[in-house]
Amino acid sequence: MDFKNNCQKLMDRYVSCYCTGDAAGCAAAYSLEAELYSPFGPPAIGRAAIEALHDDWVKEDAEAKEIKVVSAGCSGDLGWCIAGFNEGTTGSGSSVNILARQSDGSWLITHCSLNEG
Repeated sequence: MDFKNNCQKLMDRYVSCYCTGDAAGCAAAYSLEAELYSPFGPPAIGRAAIEALHDDWVKEDAEAKEIKVVSAGCSGDLGWCIAGFNEGTTGSGSSVNILARQSDGSWLITHCSLNEG
């Protein structure tokens, strides 16, 4: 499977958790020390803070969320992806994500910047 498809699978799992109100499942897409920056809330540093932020987010119109990876690439154990998102509460925007390969071969987000519009 190519890296872009790996990223889309990760985003699909995230969206599934988001739509069912599972903040811990959303946070599981991020590494333990991940950083999330968003115009929709304060910076969240670490998986616990990312889960707490998602706890608020998944309560609002969660069933309408969609994410589509538009481009991605990797070299060795580091990768990136740019994705577009759409949801009922916040509208649409994009995210820029840095990912790291984990010891089990999976990929997790280490840095994420959400952008409106």
